[in-house]
Amino acid sequence: MLTTREELDDRLPGAARAWLDEALAEAAHAADRPDTGTPDRPDTGNPPSGTGNPPWETRFASAGRHCGPEHADAVRALLLIEARPAAPDLARLYAQGTAAERRAVLLTLHRLGLGSAALPLVEDALRTNDTRLVAAAVGPYAAAHLDAHGWRHAILKCLFTEVPVEAVAALADRARGDAELARMLHDFAAERTAAGRPVPADLRTVLALTATPAAAPTEES
Repeated sequence: MLTTREELDDRLPGAARAWLDEALAEAAHAADRPDTGTPDRPDTGNPPSGTGNPPWETRFASAGRHCGPEHADAVRALLLIEARPAAPDLARLYAQGTAAERRAVLLTLHRLGLGSAALPLVEDALRTNDTRLVAAAVGPYAAAHLDAHGWRHAILKCLFTEVPVEAVAALADRARGDAELARMLHDFAAERTAAGRPVPADLRTVLALTATPAAAPTEES
């Protein structure tokens, strides 16, 4: 769980708190004026001399330097929530970001009210073998928006990359009674065994969840 603003105020030194206040004010200003993003430019074949991005995005990138790497995720999440970037702007921020910045975006998706528009970011993270990104990608946003096929493959990705399945949001609810996921898990275990590789203990955990029957709808009396 990300650190709250109140907790950050208790933990950050005075200079970092002042920096965060200014950063959040810039993010709020950008949210009030959504036309302050990157302007359209003609394609001259040369890179632009400046980014033209709103100032809070620079703060987003430098959060670890000013507030400490241990607080960077929480600070970046607060900036995203305050700025409320549109899906295309968020995708640009993710594409331009470091792994740490991408992780912060993924951790905050469920609080940005974007519906399914940010699913490409989750899908991108799940194509990597960066365990930090995979773990962040299977949070509440993925639980709410990944379809059954994508979610099952996200579980297999966790097992393959040894990301603990406790990182998967709503695991028990989505795995319950999922016969197709059970089949995929059996196939994965068989492949590992045939290759002389150990079967992850987490696989048995998820497989046990699939054996739990889905809740039957109740009839109103």
